[in-house]
Amino acid sequence: MRRTTRARIATSVLLVAASLGLGAAPAGAADESGAAAPARLHALDAGVERELGDESAGTYVDAATGELVVTVTTEAAAAKARAAGAVPRRVQRSAAQLDAAMAALEARAKITGTSWGLDPRTNQIAVEADSSVSARDMARLRKVAASLDGAVRVTRVPGEFRREVAGGDAIYGGGSRCSAAFNVTKNGTRYFLTAGHCTNISASWSATSGGAQIGVREGSSFPTNDYGIVRYTTTTNTGGRVNLYNGSYQDIASAADAVVGQSLRKSGSTTKVTSGTVTAVNVTVNYSSGPVYGMVRTTACSAGGDSGGAHFAGSVALGIHSGSSGCTGTNGSAIHQPVREALAAYGVAVY
Repeated sequence: MRRTTRARIATSVLLVAASLGLGAAPAGAADESGAAAPARLHALDAGVERELGDESAGTYVDAATGELVVTVTTEAAAAKARAAGAVPRRVQRSAAQLDAAMAALEARAKITGTSWGLDPRTNQIAVEADSSVSARDMARLRKVAASLDGAVRVTRVPGEFRREVAGGDAIYGGGSRCSAAFNVTKNGTRYFLTAGHCTNISASWSATSGGAQIGVREGSSFPTNDYGIVRYTTTTNTGGRVNLYNGSYQDIASAADAVVGQSLRKSGSTTKVTSGTVTAVNVTVNYSSGPVYGMVRTTACSAGGDSGGAHFAGSVALGIHSGSSGCTGTNGSAIHQPVREALAAYGVAVY
């Protein structure tokens, strides 16, 4: 089901580190971007969302000032944003108008190789079409966009939107390699989250190719969503950490929804740790194997095997890596499944 613009609702390889006997994280290991700032940002964003709801057409971080900007169409909503401690910005299109534009794309332009999501910085729905989209389908897409009175912008991107699964080393199941996301717990039982298109492949997961089982699938959701959960069958407890691939780890203390304009990092078993910026939320991605909804688009680099990895900002868990259309230099298009939705679905918590 399509989600509205306001419904915005890795540690990766922690289990691998545990199974290989790697030591605990060094005391005081910290995110180079700082852990406190993301936590404050997400707390403010969550407060604004509770206060304004559909009175806002989206929030984003001002790149110059670092302040949270709230897009609004009325002075009453602007006053609420100021009272909450954010910076209001009057825009042309309301949340309802942007929702209508997304509904039109869903109904009239659902083309494999496309994705679309909310970019509140431009008060538009940002559509990307990869290299697999034919000239005929591009013309159809642009025709739909032109009918929506400037609410939609269309961009061609290189590569193809793919779920990123490969053979190699990290977490293994069904002959494929993925990455673990966040360690989670429920009533004392330990699990890890990963991508649903990974857990669809296999019920049993190992830390090495052909190695001993470390967990069994307890749930999987793909397409529509892209999350799955694996219950540990080993006794080693690594806590809630993200592998930074430099001998240290980032502790994870909480989970939040990503905000357009904020910086984040991605940890995965192929490209290791990469950095990027959030560019759109409530993103629909039309994979060849089916659509996923309510995703987040970023500029982080990724590649095959990173699927299921962690997207995070400081000590805040943000998402589970789903796929991308590739990476040019240090500029990528990594897509993540918001982690809070998976936490709620399975009734688990980060730790």
